[in-house]
Order: sequence, then C-alpha cells, then structure tokens
Amino acid sequence: MPTYQLTVNGDSHSVDVSEDTPLLWVLRDHLDLVGTKYGCGIAQCGTCTVHVDGVAVRSCALTVAQLEGKSITTIEGLSEDGSHPVQQAWKEVDVPQCGYCQSGQIMTATAFLEQNPNPSEEEIKTAMNGNLCRCASYNRIYRAVELAANKMS
Repeated sequence: MPTYQLTVNGDSHSVDVSEDTPLLWVLRDHLDLVGTKYGCGIAQCGTCTVHVDGVAVRSCALTVAQLEGKSITTIEGLSEDGSHPVQQAWKEVDVPQCGYCQSGQIMTATAFLEQNPNPSEEEIKTAMNGNLCRCASYNRIYRAVELAANKMS
C-alpha cells in the first residue's frame, strides 16, 4: 500500500492507504478528525465539505492520491476554540437543530465569504444551495452567513 503525505490543518501526516481512498475516510478513520461527516457518499449533500487550498470541496469525492501537495482544512482547523466569525455567527443565530450538516455548512460559508466578503442575500442563497439540511434551517443559515460577513468586514 502506498504512503501519502497530506497537510491537514497545517500539520503534515503520512497515511498508508489505497490510492482510491476518499479523503473523508482518511480524515475520519486515519487522522481521527471526525468533525467532517459522511452524508451521501456521492458529493451531492455537502455534509463532508472541507477546504482544499481554500476552496470548498466534497471530501467523499476526492481520493487521497489527488491531494498530495495541497493544503486541507477541516472544521477542526477553522479555529481551535470555535472563535472563527462564521462559527460565532452560527452560535449567535442558533442555527443547528440536529447539527449533522453544520460542519459542511460552515466550511462552505467560510470559503464563500473569503471569495465574496460582502454578499447579497441572493448570492448567499446561491452559494449555500448545494448544502442540504434535513432540518430545513435554511433561513437561519442564511442569516448566520450574513452576520458572519458583517463580523468579517
């Protein structure tokens, strides 16, 4: 089995896995970073979203072989104490119900706000559209993204 060098949350990790192992399972099963959740396994729900070189991506659809030399950030790497403005906005708006999709929602929102720090309501809705929430807390998600944008500016 090959060994892959990954940079996750600023730390270098060696993992011995098959080349077609999805990043999601490397994070959860080999690096014990369980904040990234399994949702659908086909990159449709957004639950497993992480950042690769600052871009929000679905970790269930990327293989470990695609990621050497790239910087990977998980929800655990966003901030050690939950102090990132997006995380703070999530708490202030009281977004989660069950909470299962929230790490993916937060990672999508964070990458979006890095690219568009002053979004319109429509831009927020469009950016967050690919992340599903079974509890349908979309209105609170949109309000939290707007609040986070204000905090970050």
